[in-house]
Order: sequence, then structure tokens, then C-alpha cells
Amino acid sequence: MNVSSIVVQALPKHIDDLVEVFKEADYADYHLHDKEKGKIIVTVEGKGVEEEIEKLIKIQRLAYVIAADMMMTYQEDELDAEVKKLEAENPVPDVLQDEEIDVRDVEYHGDLRHKKLGF
Repeated sequence: MNVSSIVVQALPKHIDDLVEVFKEADYADYHLHDKEKGKIIVTVEGKGVEEEIEKLIKIQRLAYVIAADMMMTYQEDELDAEVKKLEAENPVPDVLQDEEIDVRDVEYHGDLRHKKLGF
């Protein structure tokens, strides 16, 4: 399950109307708004990114919406896969685990996996 927050921008005079739309919507959950700034915060859920993007586009196409942008996202399935991938890899390069190498002899060039030793 993926969950993303969306900031919706509209003219202050249209905020109340849009808040009512989001309170009734089955594709987004209304959380809060700032009428003076013309912003509304909603979240959308989906089985994947594609479903969330479809809901974002639906919000962007609503009357009175000037802009709607995803701000933060949580992707449960993708996160689990990435955590498993990291756990399977050795996150510490071998050169950092070799007790016979003096760290002062290592020349750093931005990537310790492709290190150059200075001896």
C-alpha cells in the first residue's frame, strides 16, 4: 500500500468549495487547509504509484484547482524490497574491514567501492 500527501493550491475564495469536495471524495482524504494561503492538504492511497498518480491527476483536473503536487510519499512494498536489497549487500566496502590496511594510505575519490590505495 502506498500513501502520499498532496498540497492543493487554489484561490482563497474557492477553498471552502474544494474542502467540501475532498470531504466527500472517495479518492482522497481531507486533512486540513489554510484559507488565507489557499492551500489544502489531502492524502491519497493506492496499490502502486500508478494508482496514486491517477488520483493526483483527478485532483489536478478539479474546478478551481490551480496546482496539486505530491509532497511526501510512503511506498510500503517498494520500501520492503529496498530494505531486503540493502540487507543482502555488504554496505561496508572490504577495504574498510581490512585491518592490515592503514586508513591513511587510502585515497578517497568519491567511491570507496572503487578505491585506490596509496602504496
